[in-house]
Amino acid sequence: MKLTRKVKSDLDKKFQKVLKTPEGFDFFVAIHAFIKYIESNPLLSDSLSSDLKPNRELNIPGKYSYLKQIYQGLEDADRKSRGDLGHARYMVIREMDRIRSKDFSESNSFWKKRELFRKLAGEIYQTLIPHSA
Repeated sequence: MKLTRKVKSDLDKKFQKVLKTPEGFDFFVAIHAFIKYIESNPLLSDSLSSDLKPNRELNIPGKYSYLKQIYQGLEDADRKSRGDLGHARYMVIREMDRIRSKDFSESNSFWKKRELFRKLAGEIYQTLIPHSA
Protein backbone atom coordinates (compact mmCIF):
# COMPACT_ATOMS: atom_id res chain seq x y z
CA MET A 1 0.00 0.00 0.00
CA LYS A 2 1.35 3.42 -0.96
CA LEU A 3 1.26 6.62 1.03
CA THR A 4 -1.04 9.34 -0.20
CA ARG A 5 0.43 12.66 -1.26
CA LYS A 6 -1.04 14.30 1.83
CA VAL A 7 0.55 11.77 4.19
CA LYS A 8 3.89 12.09 2.43
CA SER A 9 3.66 15.90 2.45
CA ASP A 10 2.73 16.01 6.14
CA LEU A 11 5.52 13.58 7.02
CA ASP A 12 7.98 15.69 5.04
CA LYS A 13 6.89 18.85 6.89
CA LYS A 14 7.40 17.16 10.26
CA PHE A 15 10.82 15.86 9.19
CA GLN A 16 11.92 19.25 7.80
CA LYS A 17 11.00 20.78 11.15
CA VAL A 18 13.33 18.28 12.87
CA LEU A 19 16.13 19.21 10.45
CA LYS A 20 15.66 22.97 10.72
CA THR A 21 14.95 23.40 14.41
CA PRO A 22 18.03 24.65 16.27
CA GLU A 23 19.36 22.86 19.31
CA GLY A 24 17.22 23.37 22.36
CA PHE A 25 13.96 22.12 23.81
CA ASP A 26 12.08 22.94 20.60
CA PHE A 27 14.24 20.39 18.78
CA PHE A 28 12.90 17.64 21.03
CA VAL A 29 9.37 18.97 20.54
CA ALA A 30 9.93 18.65 16.76
CA ILE A 31 11.02 15.03 17.20
CA HIS A 32 7.93 14.46 19.34
CA ALA A 33 5.69 15.82 16.55
CA PHE A 34 7.49 13.68 13.95
CA ILE A 35 7.04 10.49 15.99
CA LYS A 36 3.47 11.40 16.93
CA TYR A 37 2.61 11.72 13.25
CA ILE A 38 4.18 8.34 12.46
CA GLU A 39 2.38 6.71 15.39
CA SER A 40 -0.96 8.21 14.31
CA ASN A 41 -0.70 6.63 10.86
CA PRO A 42 -0.73 2.80 10.94
CA LEU A 43 0.70 2.59 7.42
CA LEU A 44 3.76 4.53 8.54
CA SER A 45 4.25 2.79 11.87
CA ASP A 46 3.75 -0.65 10.30
CA SER A 47 6.45 0.20 7.75
CA LEU A 48 8.97 0.30 10.60
CA SER A 49 8.14 -3.20 11.85
CA SER A 50 10.85 -5.63 12.87
CA ASP A 51 8.92 -8.22 10.84
CA LEU A 52 10.43 -6.72 7.68
CA LYS A 53 13.88 -8.12 6.96
CA PRO A 54 15.40 -4.88 5.60
CA ASN A 55 14.35 -3.11 8.81
CA ARG A 56 16.00 -5.79 10.96
CA GLU A 57 19.20 -5.58 8.91
CA LEU A 58 19.36 -1.78 9.35
CA ASN A 59 18.20 -1.95 13.01
CA ILE A 60 15.33 0.41 12.19
CA PRO A 61 13.16 -0.78 15.12
CA GLY A 62 16.00 -0.07 17.56
CA LYS A 63 16.67 3.36 16.09
CA TYR A 64 12.97 4.18 16.13
CA SER A 65 12.72 3.13 19.77
CA TYR A 66 15.34 5.77 20.71
CA LEU A 67 13.17 8.45 19.13
CA LYS A 68 10.06 7.00 20.77
CA GLN A 69 11.73 7.54 24.15
CA ILE A 70 11.70 11.27 23.43
CA TYR A 71 8.07 11.10 22.34
CA GLN A 72 7.04 9.14 25.43
CA GLY A 73 9.13 11.32 27.73
CA LEU A 74 7.40 14.49 26.57
CA GLU A 75 4.01 12.80 26.81
CA ASP A 76 4.81 11.69 30.37
CA ALA A 77 6.25 15.08 31.37
CA ASP A 78 3.02 16.85 30.42
CA ARG A 79 0.79 14.52 32.45
CA LYS A 80 -0.44 15.78 35.77
CA SER A 81 -0.33 12.38 37.47
CA ARG A 82 2.67 10.27 36.68
CA GLY A 83 1.82 7.16 38.69
CA ASP A 84 4.43 4.42 38.65
CA LEU A 85 6.10 4.72 35.25
CA GLY A 86 9.28 2.88 36.07
CA HIS A 87 12.85 4.07 36.39
CA ALA A 88 13.65 4.39 32.67
CA ARG A 89 10.65 6.60 31.93
CA TYR A 90 11.31 8.77 34.99
CA MET A 91 14.89 9.29 33.83
CA VAL A 92 13.66 10.46 30.42
CA ILE A 93 11.20 12.86 32.08
CA ARG A 94 13.98 14.20 34.28
CA GLU A 95 16.32 14.80 31.37
CA MET A 96 13.59 16.39 29.23
CA ASP A 97 12.68 18.67 32.15
CA ARG A 98 16.33 19.72 32.45
CA ILE A 99 16.43 20.59 28.74
CA ARG A 100 13.13 22.48 29.04
CA SER A 101 14.72 24.47 31.87
CA LYS A 102 17.65 25.32 29.55
CA ASP A 103 20.10 23.08 31.43
CA PHE A 104 22.19 22.01 28.44
CA SER A 105 24.78 20.02 30.34
CA GLU A 106 26.73 17.33 28.50
CA SER A 107 25.95 15.07 31.47
CA ASN A 108 22.37 14.92 30.15
CA SER A 109 22.39 11.89 27.86
CA PHE A 110 19.54 13.19 25.68
CA TRP A 111 21.23 16.55 25.18
CA LYS A 112 24.53 14.85 24.48
CA LYS A 113 22.93 12.66 21.76
CA ARG A 114 20.96 15.43 20.04
CA GLU A 115 22.83 15.12 16.73
CA LEU A 116 22.43 11.33 16.85
CA PHE A 117 18.68 11.85 17.24
CA ARG A 118 18.64 14.14 14.21
CA LYS A 119 20.51 11.48 12.23
CA LEU A 120 18.16 8.72 13.40
CA ALA A 121 15.14 10.80 12.37
CA GLY A 122 16.72 11.03 8.91
CA GLU A 123 17.17 7.28 8.73
CA ILE A 124 13.58 6.68 9.79
CA TYR A 125 12.36 9.21 7.23
CA GLN A 126 14.39 7.54 4.46
CA THR A 127 12.94 4.16 5.44
CA LEU A 128 9.42 5.53 5.05
CA ILE A 129 9.98 7.35 1.73
CA PRO A 130 10.15 4.25 -0.55
CA HIS A 131 6.64 3.34 0.57
CA SER A 132 5.33 6.50 -1.05
CA ALA A 133 6.71 6.02 -4.55
